[in-house]
Amino acid sequence: MAIPKVLRGPEKLEVSGPKVIKTFHLFGMKINFTETVILEWIVMAVILLTAFLLTRNLKVRGTSKRQAIAEMAVEAITGLVRDTMGRRWLWFTPYIATVFCFSIFGSLISLFGVRSVTSDFSVLLTWAAITFVLITATKIRCGGVKGYLKGFGDPIPVMLPINVLSEISTPTAMALRHFGNIAGGSIIMGLIYYGLANLSHMIRLQVPLLTVGIPAALSLYFDLFSDFMQAFIFIMLTMVFISNAGPSEDAA
Repeated sequence: MAIPKVLRGPEKLEVSGPKVIKTFHLFGMKINFTETVILEWIVMAVILLTAFLLTRNLKVRGTSKRQAIAEMAVEAITGLVRDTMGRRWLWFTPYIATVFCFSIFGSLISLFGVRSVTSDFSVLLTWAAITFVLITATKIRCGGVKGYLKGFGDPIPVMLPINVLSEISTPTAMALRHFGNIAGGSIIMGLIYYGLANLSHMIRLQVPLLTVGIPAALSLYFDLFSDFMQAFIFIMLTMVFISNAGPSEDAA
């Protein structure tokens, strides 16, 4: 399931999913190799290259501007994890930083005219599933398997179905929240561009001048501010859910 890609033009507005490059059949299941997979590898390469360039030839004294940027980024994400989850959960910092960077780079790749990685629901559901595994592992680690299973019956056994449903809905809700906002922004921008292109055609402009300035200004929100906000909200939910799965720092 993927958010539709908006094909813009004065005649029609078409909405479609990610392009399927190759289809495989494995154990009777149909597996599609889509453009999302290629874009994910491109995003990973960009992140790795950026990390390499920022952390190359680090020095204790006489640091460069490049190293200063890297140190500021590390301190910022470490401080965020410490303030949100507590010092005992600082070892989650690499995971939180990875998800945050992947979300931002995966969304902003749309500025180059391709589909954003985060517009594919399967990508976000995978991130949420990993978070769900970490939440479950933390609960079992802190309370044991018996304590984890017993928690489904709290505060009274009749709450068992509701607690099970709440547990399962956690990753789905996280993925849908991110996906819905990215989907909404993409569709709104497509409708605006489509409307302005047709308006230019109606007033008989040889060049669709109305599609030049207004969409670019609105993209500052939908493609920049909104993408950063969704990435931030996703990692905040991740940190809150994981830290709540174990005892507080004071109780540890």
